Amino acid sequence: MSRTLTDAPRPTPGPAAGGASGRGRVRDVVAGIWLIVTLELRQRVRGVAWYVLLGIFMLLVAAVTILLWLSTTAWETGGGGVFSTVILFVLLLGTLVSPALSGNAINGDRDIGTLATTQVTLISTGQLVLGKFVAAWITALAFLAAAVPFLLFAVALGEVSLGTIAVSVLVLAVELGVIAAVGVGLSGIVTRPLFSIVVTYLIVAALSVGTLISFALLGTATRSEATTSPASSECPDPTTTREVPRFDYYWWVLAANPYVVLADASPGVFDAAGNPQDLFGWIAVSVRQAQAAPDLQTESPWCDSTGEYDVTAEEQPPTPRETYDGAVPSWFVGLGIHLALAVGALLWAWRRTITPARRLPTGRRVA
Repeated sequence: MSRTLTDAPRPTPGPAAGGASGRGRVRDVVAGIWLIVTLELRQRVRGVAWYVLLGIFMLLVAAVTILLWLSTTAWETGGGGVFSTVILFVLLLGTLVSPALSGNAINGDRDIGTLATTQVTLISTGQLVLGKFVAAWITALAFLAAAVPFLLFAVALGEVSLGTIAVSVLVLAVELGVIAAVGVGLSGIVTRPLFSIVVTYLIVAALSVGTLISFALLGTATRSEATTSPASSECPDPTTTREVPRFDYYWWVLAANPYVVLADASPGVFDAAGNPQDLFGWIAVSVRQAQAAPDLQTESPWCDSTGEYDVTAEEQPPTPRETYDGAVPSWFVGLGIHLALAVGALLWAWRRTITPARRLPTGRRVA
């Protein structure tokens, strides 16, 4: 017989004060959370739509993997590019699917009148919120599990380090958990399920696309005057001034982008010429390059001290590997922002869902 909410673990009397021991209380809390998780997962897998969605996801990942394999030289140079692209593609699909699956976890039950039934059992509000979060996270991780065969194919092509595999998969799993936490949190904060799902999508869009737009607009709007002067008085070149954008002031905006977090956290892999060998590396180099401040006082490289022009005198730019090694990693800043956002959303949902409620927001019902 399947378990129901009436099977929630009851406190067990302890030998000393008649209450449950510390270990017993922890076991009861975990059992209550897991009961909510199993009920949520059973409800999700009963419908055909879940399997259709998972099948479409696998077809999309398979198409991307095959196209990358056919359109690149991955069979000769290794599967680093295929692996990193598939990981980023799984994150993209996760940001598209997870909000719809988690954004109505709590207020959806309130709409159909089953939330109050749960709240009158021994299940606490904290167990309810955490259980729904864990269930939403496991559901999101199912998409990562579905992509494992294609990730193994990329690894089989070679040139994918164990560090890249471990770190990228771990960070991807955490990012999917963050999205699930935000969705579940908003479902407890916002009254209407549709509105909470839309707000979840807006937050994901703000982190994914909004950070790029903000970085570009802020960097372009902030300018400094750069001066280029001749190397000596013998040079006929005049002193010129121009305004240059200051993207170095706002590189931290990109730290909150989940794709940047995933790429920057993965260990950089470079070839002998100092060029990245996967998509992670190119993204990380681009972001770290934004940290470099422009040189506001330069000399004309074409004219030397004798007044003669020398086309070989221009300073060579640093290689991508030198740029990568000379900058500060930013992934831990973005990951900290995401974790704080997830924890804050869950705590706020717990506060809005806790019973008995002293005051209900306008338009919200008890059951």
